[in-house]
Amino acid sequence: MADAASAPREFAVFDGDLDAAWAERYGRAKALAVDTEAMGLIHGRDRLCLVQICDPDDHVACVRIGLGQTEAPRLEALMESKAVEKVFHFARFDVAALASGLGIAVNPIFCTKVASRLARTYTPRHGLKDLVMELVGVELDKQAQSSDWGRVDELTEAQLAYAANDARYLLPARDRLELMLRREGRWELAERCFPCIPVIADLDRLRFNQVFEH
Repeated sequence: MADAASAPREFAVFDGDLDAAWAERYGRAKALAVDTEAMGLIHGRDRLCLVQICDPDDHVACVRIGLGQTEAPRLEALMESKAVEKVFHFARFDVAALASGLGIAVNPIFCTKVASRLARTYTPRHGLKDLVMELVGVELDKQAQSSDWGRVDELTEAQLAYAANDARYLLPARDRLELMLRREGRWELAERCFPCIPVIADLDRLRFNQVFEH
């Protein structure tokens, strides 16, 4: 089992937006792992507080979103870059949070939860902790999951470590899920699902929760 507490290769915390050097570095990546933390689960009520990003070389950045902040130009350019795939777990929440908090329209997207449901049909356990444990061999510490992310200027080391680790293992999990999906003949179906996520996220933001029900 790998040590989830091991430090990233490089780690930085920014206020409001990435700096130019990190934005340029991330812009060269083929894919980035992205996660967000918010004050709660209701978009529009519960504000976006933190955006964490990891590249394939284990460079992790946490961007603290200030109270009342409505834009982050470098982060927006990166999240909307068609040349960089953004990998999330349960992307519909993070995509909605980024749209609601910063007006960002994320594209293109890979969701490890959607991929897991399509590929790992032998289990009902599709949470990030179970997924990373099985596919990457890392046991994530989720103790800081339900905590006050609004205190962005005073986030604890435990909170930042939790946030970083939630992004760090998404890329290797994504690659293993793609292999499984291709093996089971479901890769093209997954590719058709991912572009639907922004629409579902918009429906979530507008509280249309049962549009596709009878």
